[in-house]
Amino acid sequence: MFVFVAFLIFSGALFGAAYFVYITPQRTEQNALLVRMRELRARTGTVRVRGGDLMQLEEGLSSIGRLFAWIGLQRRLQKLIAQADLNYKAGNVLLLCVVLGVGSYFLLGLIGIPLVLVNAVFALIIGYLPIAWINFQRSRRLGKFEHQLPEAINLFNRSMKAGHNIQSGLATIAEESLDPVRKEFKKMLEELALGSTTETALHNLGERVPLIDLKFFITGLILQRQTGANMVEVLENLAVLIRERLNLSEKLKAGTAQQRFSAAIFCSVPIFMGMIYAFLKPEYFRLLLEDETGNMILTYAIVSEIIGILILRKLSSPKF
Repeated sequence: MFVFVAFLIFSGALFGAAYFVYITPQRTEQNALLVRMRELRARTGTVRVRGGDLMQLEEGLSSIGRLFAWIGLQRRLQKLIAQADLNYKAGNVLLLCVVLGVGSYFLLGLIGIPLVLVNAVFALIIGYLPIAWINFQRSRRLGKFEHQLPEAINLFNRSMKAGHNIQSGLATIAEESLDPVRKEFKKMLEELALGSTTETALHNLGERVPLIDLKFFITGLILQRQTGANMVEVLENLAVLIRERLNLSEKLKAGTAQQRFSAAIFCSVPIFMGMIYAFLKPEYFRLLLEDETGNMILTYAIVSEIIGILILRKLSSPKF
């Protein structure tokens, strides 16, 4: 009976992951307009009570969803999803994480691993995979936006030198740049067309794309509107600074490639050796699972391995 229940839980987690990855993205075009209207209503404060109830219903009325909403995790995750430009709901993602974590925990217990702490750690890692994938998509999109931002600033400067106003310069970026810069600036122009002020639309752009370079660009535009100063030279220097910083980051990655590769090998050696002993000398590996002292040693080794990987990853990822 326990085997059947564990199989059902793990199968449900797999089907949920398949639905999350393959079916949900197909509804992007249908829900894009609705999502934008909700954002505009929320920012202008014109959300009706019935509309708010509908949004809460769509976010999920389960007790788990209400708990995540109460602690603020659902709101922060939805912000990450929006920054990654994905059409998922935070409630569904959190529910999938819970199902994957619980299903993997029972599956590891079904396999015969008696270490509760190790099973819990692996269950947390597997349950975190959907959020890790969202963070990966977000980082890749923000990195692409950051590499395209200097050219977008140059387009804006050329438009300003030709005698156009700020809105015309922003429209030039929305028309002549590439995604994701084009998509975000088109959203900002849609907000302006619906009656939003330029400062509000720029601040909303900074919230959707949390990059310090973009915030400098937004601050320069707001100061130009308020003081009438000539910001073309400042923005040109900003574009040059962004390019130099990106070049320095790429040179650092190239210079530390060997060290990062060595760190990856160093972290993978214990896992590789453990797999070798599990297949070639199962009686040695069985002591780690069945003996109490072996359980403590294996738990300490796994936790130390995870901590070491996180520390090496932090050291090899400097921020500029």
